[in-house]
Amino acid sequence: MNQEVRKYLGGPRKEDTMKDVLNNMLNPGTNCWYWVVREKQTNEFMGIVSLDPHHIGNDIEVSYQFLPQWWGSGYATEVVEAVINYAFTELKLPKIIAVTQMANTPSRNLLERLHMKLVQTYHRFGAEQGVYAIEAPPTN
Repeated sequence: MNQEVRKYLGGPRKEDTMKDVLNNMLNPGTNCWYWVVREKQTNEFMGIVSLDPHHIGNDIEVSYQFLPQWWGSGYATEVVEAVINYAFTELKLPKIIAVTQMANTPSRNLLERLHMKLVQTYHRFGAEQGVYAIEAPPTN
């Protein structure tokens, strides 16, 4: 995995742990969803987005990793917004959270553009992490 992509995600993963990560993606458990994101015209790999149980508590977390050449293009915002909408409309989830390092300003800005609110901070991976949340809109 690209070192720049992993900078705020605990650093590069060791090769032997990648087998487990890929196996989990190919054989997801309950409450796990994964999407590969590709550029529509060229089919070029752009990144991945997932919904998984958060490691603390019962919330479902949206996570995303895009290759650097796609940063700042708006694609991550578009895809993460679509995944959140899917979580609310199709999966009927009441809330979605996202976690990012407080030092990762572009990721924080993305979450705030999607109307997610900072609800908690904690220390992990040697840095302060911010937990953002958004509630499902009321149904009529």
